[in-house]
Amino acid sequence: MALSESAASPRLYLQAQTRWRPAEIVFWLATLLPYVLFPNYLSLASQIAIAGLFALSLDLILGYAGIVSLGHAAFFGVGAYTAGLLSKYGWGEPLTGLAAAALAAGIVGYATSFVICRFRHLALIMLTLGFGLLLAELANTLGWLTGGMDGLQGIHTWKLLGIFRFDLYGRAAYAYALAVLFVLFLFARRLIHSPFGLSLRGIRENFVRMPGIGAPSRAHIRTIYTIAAALAGVAGALLAQTTETVSLDSLGFERSAEVVVMLVLGGTGRLYGGLVGAIVYMIARDQFSGIVPQYWYFWIGILLVAVVMFLPNGILGGLAKLSSRWSRS
Repeated sequence: MALSESAASPRLYLQAQTRWRPAEIVFWLATLLPYVLFPNYLSLASQIAIAGLFALSLDLILGYAGIVSLGHAAFFGVGAYTAGLLSKYGWGEPLTGLAAAALAAGIVGYATSFVICRFRHLALIMLTLGFGLLLAELANTLGWLTGGMDGLQGIHTWKLLGIFRFDLYGRAAYAYALAVLFVLFLFARRLIHSPFGLSLRGIRENFVRMPGIGAPSRAHIRTIYTIAAALAGVAGALLAQTTETVSLDSLGFERSAEVVVMLVLGGTGRLYGGLVGAIVYMIARDQFSGIVPQYWYFWIGILLVAVVMFLPNGILGGLAKLSSRWSRS
């Protein structure tokens, strides 16, 4: 009897986690508010949705598997260049461009995962940073294909579903980015709240002991790393399609650092942490750069230091702590 109860408890836990909470429903309904309250900021809203997807992809490996990466922009850039090159050379259909970008980034992620799964901690930081720098320099060297420092020119994205045109106001772009984010969030949510997701948490806590209970750590890391790379590639493709531009910055270290900052702000290992962090970071960047264009990084730094000092588990971690205190009082 005790064995059956212990076997059932993980299943009951996963079932409880997959139930939608009222706060989640409110969050997703609130994502429609820019159309009503902030119609002039729909372009920014689409950028936030793309950044949120990118942060979600990093959270899958950092927050749940404990893979520290400073080169995640490599997959973002691969996806962006894949969709951009397809569009430039005659195929600008958005949805198939997303699929091609996910495939290309996933292949690169799978190839590099055989190295990544063998290392932990500081070595991972150096390896992922090195891979990112290598790809960025490769894109710069292949200027005849990527445009080099001038960026990829001549991108033309077709109408979404043959009906909706991507305009300067960002109406179609935000709906498109938000829909893709929501679908892939559902996939990530189901993945994390599964036995595979539980094994990832175990790998994060103790990489060595997990094989002893039947969870192949390296195989699981290769799997989640490939999935995260594919999701990052989709985010890059969304940026290329909605802005019709791709530059070397999409592969650069700065973009990798930005997405780590988003996760730190929102809270790692919480699924919504990347989304909340993307909202806070992108809005703060937009406001600070408008006030002090030369020194806006200074204010971002102050924001980051304040969150780390007073909310070490991120904004969502702080809210969860306050909620638990409130429920106990």
